[in-house]
Amino acid sequence: MGTAFFDAKDTQEARTRDGGAIAPGRDGAKSGLRRAAMLQALAAAIWIPQAGLLAVSVGRIADGGGLQDVLWPALGILVLGFARSCLDAAGGRLAFHAARAELSRRRKIAAVALSMSSPIDRSRPASAKAASVIGEQAELIVPYLARFQPARMKASLVPLVILAFILPVSWIAALVLLFAAPLIPIFMALIGWRAQAASEKQLVATGGLNGFLLDRLRGLATIRALDAVDATALRLRSEAESLRVRTMAVLKIAFLSSAVLELFAALGVAMIAVYVGFSLLGEIRFGTWVGRLDLTEGLFILLLAPAFFEPLRELSAVWHDRAAGEAALKALDTLAAGGLSIQGAAAVAPAASAIVEAPAIRLENVDFRYDADEPLILDGFNLDIAAGEHLALLGASGSGKSTLLSLISGLAPCTGGRIVIGGTALADDSAHALRASMAWIGQRPHIFAGTIAGNIALGRPGILRGNVTDALDAAKLGKVATAYGYRPLGEGGIGLSGGEALRLAIARAACNPHLRIILADEPTAHLDAATAAEVTEGLLLLARGRTLIVATHDPLLAARMHRAMRIDADIVMREAAE
Repeated sequence: MGTAFFDAKDTQEARTRDGGAIAPGRDGAKSGLRRAAMLQALAAAIWIPQAGLLAVSVGRIADGGGLQDVLWPALGILVLGFARSCLDAAGGRLAFHAARAELSRRRKIAAVALSMSSPIDRSRPASAKAASVIGEQAELIVPYLARFQPARMKASLVPLVILAFILPVSWIAALVLLFAAPLIPIFMALIGWRAQAASEKQLVATGGLNGFLLDRLRGLATIRALDAVDATALRLRSEAESLRVRTMAVLKIAFLSSAVLELFAALGVAMIAVYVGFSLLGEIRFGTWVGRLDLTEGLFILLLAPAFFEPLRELSAVWHDRAAGEAALKALDTLAAGGLSIQGAAAVAPAASAIVEAPAIRLENVDFRYDADEPLILDGFNLDIAAGEHLALLGASGSGKSTLLSLISGLAPCTGGRIVIGGTALADDSAHALRASMAWIGQRPHIFAGTIAGNIALGRPGILRGNVTDALDAAKLGKVATAYGYRPLGEGGIGLSGGEALRLAIARAACNPHLRIILADEPTAHLDAATAAEVTEGLLLLARGRTLIVATHDPLLAARMHRAMRIDADIVMREAAE
């Protein structure tokens, strides 16, 4: 009855993040859960002396005893009952806190892995799916750890202890229980494998539906413009129906598991009751070690028989928690495994710029592929960019222009070769400081909900208001900012045109006092000629005295650069420009 948390090797534990190991947190959770399970198992075992005292009391009354003969056993039953309740409550509370601590630790690992994941990593999950896994699905880990793990230990220990107390009284009763007990975990394991597979499919469907909804909500204006509302609604109903079917499949298996356990438990208790009853009537004269079974012994066996199956019944009740919890653990571990990582992402302290002037950039025999089984995107690529040079990268879509910018910025490590910026090799220990001198301007810069000034000063709490104003004027965005004032923009730049959003990105870059390198990815794509010209002028003004690399399909923008380079598959052609 293995579980992913206690039995399987967690490869993620071997990794270190933020300069330290993360394994001790898991060890602490395991220790807390084991203590909680032991407390609850001890609480369940207390029923054995309670049952003995109760059987003795009934036997004395049946033999004609008075109240004084059962007073002390009754007092003992009450004391043991109070101790049992306290131990069970303490174990439950300890298990819950240990499970919450483990959940927080797992969430932190997944969140750190996502924050270090490269934006060009093809295996990186959609934001809605990742948020669903970390925020919603991860909560399934708590009942799995807090309820299933203690129930698992109780089911492993308590029946054996009860069996050890029944065996000296009646070997045939112990034999009946010993025969019935193994059938329950066998059938539960067979059903549990199917339940876990169904839970994993259900969690995948939940994440897919969340991603579908977020994507459609973001593109609601486009859906309306294309008159695709009905088609989208039909697709949404289909996805929701698929999730409903998968959810009901999981519940059906969970109910089947409970039914199987109840069947075998009922049969076991019924056979014990038949044996005890006929033994007391004198119809059965075997099954004990010495003499016949008396009332006290028979009642003791009858009281312990349901308790023998009770831990297994509890395990069945939380069996679905195991399937759902291990599926959630697997989903979190998938997020934590990651793929391509940003170079220098482990650095958390603000980095001082490693560059004091516009640097030269050199790429030496650079290789790059997204996955180990994919062909090289760049193979032995060499490039020299002079200090302060403005370079345009031209080429068909998919030729590697944006990938080249990502490698220069350290958003992904090179598969082979190296990149040298201002005499410093780009590596994990230098990337964070080198990036402090860079600005990335994409074709669709993300604008956060808030004021224009707040978006420009984002991440720079010490920036002066005058610096923001100068940056707005340099990007020719001063009139727009004045018109908006302190009115907030919508998430994603709602309220700004495409050209205004790009100029806002330029203003954001202009506020970086350490800016020495500008990387622009298709800054004039999807813009009309007049707006593209304004963005080009703003970009060139920002790039004065700085190194500029632009990936573009725009020949007008490329003509304004010092040099242009065309990248076509494995062939690199340099075109002379002014």
